[in-house]
Parts: sequence; C-alpha cells; structure tokens
Amino acid sequence: MLRTGFVYDPRFLLHETGGDHPECPDRLRVIVQFLEQSGLMAQLVPIKAEKAKQRWIEAVHHIRYMMRFEESCAFGMPSLDHDENGICFETYDVAMLAVGGVLKAVDAVMAGEVDNAFCAIRPPGHHAESDRAMGFCFLNNVAIAARYLREQWQVERIAIIDFDVHHGNGTQHIFEREKEVFYYSIHEHPSFAYPGTGRDFDVGFDEGEGFTKNSPILPGRGDTEYMRRLTDDLLPAMEAFEPQFLLLSAGFDAHVDDMMSGTTLSTAGYDFISKLLMDLAARFAGGRVVSVLEGGYQLDILPLLVANHIRHLAGLK
Repeated sequence: MLRTGFVYDPRFLLHETGGDHPECPDRLRVIVQFLEQSGLMAQLVPIKAEKAKQRWIEAVHHIRYMMRFEESCAFGMPSLDHDENGICFETYDVAMLAVGGVLKAVDAVMAGEVDNAFCAIRPPGHHAESDRAMGFCFLNNVAIAARYLREQWQVERIAIIDFDVHHGNGTQHIFEREKEVFYYSIHEHPSFAYPGTGRDFDVGFDEGEGFTKNSPILPGRGDTEYMRRLTDDLLPAMEAFEPQFLLLSAGFDAHVDDMMSGTTLSTAGYDFISKLLMDLAARFAGGRVVSVLEGGYQLDILPLLVANHIRHLAGLK
C-alpha cells in the first residue's frame, strides 16, 4: 500500500453558494462520510490545510482581481463576475485555505512524507482565469500548485491532467505559452458543453506550442471513446514530455449519472482513468501525484467515485 495523503478541513463547508446551487457543501460532506464509513479514511495520512501565502496566489492571479474578490465577499455580494459564481462572507478565506491545502499536499509529496495525495477541497478551480471567476471557480488551485512546484521545488516538467467533463479554460490559458507545464484535458466537446473552449486544434502558442493537448468527447460517448482518446492522445504526449510530477484536476461529472454530463462514462471507466494515470506517474514521475477535486455533483455516486480514485492512489485497486 502507498502512503496517500488526504487534505480536508471542515472550514471548506463555510463557502455557501446559495439556493440549490450544485456546487454545495454537501459534496464534501458525503465524500468524508463515505470514506469514514468504508474504513478508507483510517488508511490515509491527514494533511492539515493552511491559508496560502499571497505571493503564490499572485504568481497566477492579478492583484486587482484578488482585491475585487476579497472586497466582494467582505461587502456581502451574492456572486462574483457571474450569477453562477455564488459567494458569501467566508468564500475568499475558504478559497485561500483550499489553495493552501493543495500546496501543503505538494510539500508532503516532495518531502517524501507521503507518496501521493488527494485534496477534498472546494471551491474548485480549473475554470478560474487569472483575472476573473468562472464556472464556480475563483482561484485556480492546480495552476497555483504548478507555479509553486516550479518556483519553490524547482521541478522542471509538470503535467496537469484534467478529466473533468468541462474543459479547464483557466488552466489552459494560464500555461498555453509555457513549455514547462503540459496541460492535457479530456472533456465533453465544446460545441455542446460549458465553457465552449478546448478544441483539439488548441495546442498552445509561442514557446508553449505543442504543450497543450485537448481530447473533446461527443455527447453520448463513454468508456470506449475515453479509452481510445487517452491511449491515442495522452500516452504519446506523456512519453514525449516525461513529466516529473502529475497534478490532476479530478472531475467526476463525466459519469453517466451526473446531471452536468452529456457523456456516459461509467464507474469502470473512471477506474480505467485512475489506473492509467497512476501507471503514468509510476513510469515518469516517481509516483508523485497530487489529485485535486474539481466537479462531480451527483451526491449518490460522487463518494464512490472519489473513494475508488483514492484506492487507486493508495494502491488498493
């Protein structure tokens, strides 16, 4: 069994999005409850979240955006930049804590305290642009973690692999001109899904050309298409790039039962993805992986999918 770290803090529940918003505190409640009842939680190494330092946030996000985000929460505004991005007084502090939890997970892996880690955090992050909130996301957790790995730990080649059903527009845009961070996303085709980005001809710009790869999936397609695209697109890209660390944007909303999904990925399909990614990590990155929760909104299936993913991280499947 591998030593798998687990980032969670009850304060993540303080971020209230309002009404029947799908990105709700119950997402984490059901995950933690399932992990505890299944006995899996007892096999994980707890990692304590701490508020991220401003310098690491500003390595990705513009200071004026950060000021606007903080002031909007302090003034009791109901949302930021769009009605879908519900906020409350605590949202800014929770978002800073979530980023800090991811960075602590990175530290634990790099220091050899754990082999890999899963971060059960909210709000999610991969839609957040450098200067605006989008798609329930305010701070781009994985992008900040990648910058942190480069600057704090001098990791030269980092792969961000995003299997949320929606394209991580923010993450792609942040790194599309850089060759040190490879961004790969498999998602529902942008002609049919939010946010309408992530086409297969998007490959990056300037020095970053060739270091972005998208695998759009048509609605109604599931396991077979995911397996084909991951095998044909992701594997050759990683063989050429040889990443030294894997950051995962772990979205569980591509499942056939998820209300956000037009794709039909099964539970077994998610197992295929997790196993493939762990094989890649072992082959290229010394097993170094930090997986960060993004989407996944069907509360009946989300805890099982997360638990299965963690079992793969821990070498229990």
